[in-house]
Amino acid sequence: MKKIYAFDFDGTLTKSDSFLAFIRYACGARAFWMGLLHYSPWLVLMKLRLYSNGRAKERVFSHFFKGMEIDVFDALCHAFAREHEHLLRPLALEAMAKARREGAEVLVVSASIDNWVKPFFTNVEVLGTRVEVKDGRLTGRFLTKNCYGREKVNRILENHPDRSNYVFIAFGDSRGDKEMLAFADEGHYKPFRV
Repeated sequence: MKKIYAFDFDGTLTKSDSFLAFIRYACGARAFWMGLLHYSPWLVLMKLRLYSNGRAKERVFSHFFKGMEIDVFDALCHAFAREHEHLLRPLALEAMAKARREGAEVLVVSASIDNWVKPFFTNVEVLGTRVEVKDGRLTGRFLTKNCYGREKVNRILENHPDRSNYVFIAFGDSRGDKEMLAFADEGHYKPFRV
């Protein structure tokens, strides 16, 4: 039977959160800290679970990137991946390579924006949060729901609907992965830390 391996990105495949790292990389330290200070009330409410994770993230994303040309944004995403390979966990990369050698399909399922996740990998399907583009520029809004929690399972089923035809193995590290790990035939929580 076909096997599908699904890996969360931030914290599972990486050693730290890529959203904040990407903002700092793309916008510079001063703009990064000023923006976070401005949005700190929403971020605190999000941590207290009083404000939606997706809405808080979209507000912050919009602050930094609304109006940016998509070509400029994508170039930053590719440069970020090239310069931040050190964020990836070696044991996680070994697990992905092993799954591919065995003929399994490999997915990265992430709440991060897929534009900067995809350049880290080749021959891997990325299901991430997608951003809206109009007239070649970022609107600051998300095109899809934030790929977090139950939305991870929804996106997997949208792309691989016949659940009875594959064995699903998942890897995650946070409450945002809880539903995906429960959905799996085999779930691994924080597996690549040494």
